[in-house]
Parts: sequence; structure tokens; C-alpha cells
Amino acid sequence: MKRYLIGLLAVIMLTTARTAAYCEKPTQEPTPEEIAQLQIIAEQGNAQAQDLLGTAYRAGFGVKQNDIEAVRWYRLASAQGNVDAQLYLGLAYNLGRGVIQNDIEAVKWYRLAAAQGNADAQYFLGLAYSEGIGMVKQNLAEAVRWYRLAATQGNAGAQFHLGFSYFNGFGVKQDYVEAIKWYRLSADHGSADGQCRLGLAYTLGKGVRQDYIEAIKWYRLAAAQGNSEAQYCIGMAYELGYGVKQNKRESKEWYGKACDNGFQKGCDAYRSLNEAGY
Repeated sequence: MKRYLIGLLAVIMLTTARTAAYCEKPTQEPTPEEIAQLQIIAEQGNAQAQDLLGTAYRAGFGVKQNDIEAVRWYRLASAQGNVDAQLYLGLAYNLGRGVIQNDIEAVKWYRLAAAQGNADAQYFLGLAYSEGIGMVKQNLAEAVRWYRLAATQGNAGAQFHLGFSYFNGFGVKQDYVEAIKWYRLSADHGSADGQCRLGLAYTLGKGVRQDYIEAIKWYRLAAAQGNSEAQYCIGMAYELGYGVKQNKRESKEWYGKACDNGFQKGCDAYRSLNEAGY
């Protein structure tokens, strides 16, 4: 059951995280003149130019969005060892963007980028070990190793997963205090999952002194980012009067938000309060 739960979480997080990473856009759109110049340099074999051109096609910046063309340039840059191109080529294979979806190829490119110290690739490789994809046998201890490498570089997703691993004893000895350390770092970097789980730790009093008011603070931060679990937890707090004044109508509203975001427990709780006349 433990391995099933961590694997299920990894599937959800891997899908969400890799999609967000692939769809990330550059901060400044290049001009047509800059694209033309970049094309010339890339065709001359410059790996950095090839990577940048791949990014332009991936994001549709300065050119029409084209995943196939993006993959073509990323592949050329990756063959020369460009770490950013290797990461995005791995993402393309993971998502099936511009290529046929292939987890084995995705892990291959993640591993190459991770070996060069790329924190995002290390994080995605950790998720692959958690899930056991791409000819990688599920290995929670190995997942923790890669999470730690990425987490120490400030990767919020890896910090959350490292905290989750410590909290639940997945691939590492259970340690609530160590879990809180990583949850807090993740939360401070804006991770809604980290914020939610830090709130849950305060609710349960595990790794920290039980504090419902502090729990609500973190739940609200996560809920503001659309985290459905945090929305459900706020609903429960209002229903029970934990950290806030009891208000079942307010509770029902938060359960409804969680339900709208796909959290089944929120739907069930909303229905229960609705049937009770709230």
C-alpha cells in the first residue's frame, strides 16, 4: 500500500510538474531579426543557439509554436551536451510533445541533464524512481537521493517531495522534524503542496507544536493557489471550529471550491452539509 500511494502521488506530481516546466515561457520575446540571426548561428552548429531556437519554437516566441521543430533543435543541442536542451528533450518525450511519448527516452535525457547538476532534471528523475517508469525500477531510496540533490539547489518540488518522504518514511527513516524543515523550505518558495502539508503538520502536531491558527495560515496560502486539498482542509476547519470560528456555511463554500477542483472528499462533504440544510 505504501508503494502504491507514493507511486500514485508521483504520477500526479510528475504530470503536473513536467507540464508546467515544458510550458514555461521565456521572459522576453525575441524580435524577428533576432530569430533570423539565431537561426544562422544554430545552423552553424552552436549548441546554445540551437537550444534557444528550440525554446523559441516550444514557447511560440518570435516564431509560430511548433513542438516538432522545437524537438529537432533540442536534439541537436542535446547531442552536444547542452543541459537545458537535454532537460526539455526529456520533457518532450515525457509529454509526447513533438515526439511519440516515450518514458524510456525521457528518463535517458533526464539522467544526462541530472548528471550535469540540473536541479529540475534531478527532481524529475526522482519522480521517475518514485513511480518506476522508463525502465527504472521503483526505488524510493534512489528517489530520495535525487530529491535531495535537487532540493539542496532550491527546487521547491524536490523540497516538498523530500519532506513528504521523511514525513511518511518513504525511502528514508521517518523523521517529522526533518520533514517540516523541507516542507517549510518548499512552502517559503511558494509550493502550494508544501504550504498545504505544512498546514497539515500544524493541524496534527507532528514535527511542530499543534497550532490550528498557524495551520489555517498555511492552508489559506495554498488554497489561494488553487490547491484543492488545502481548500478542503479550510472547509473542515470551519466545520469543526479549528483555528477559526465555527461556520458551516463558510465550510460548505470551501468544500465546494475543493470539489470544483476535483477533490472528491470536498464533494462528499459539500453534499453532506447541503443535505443537512446548510
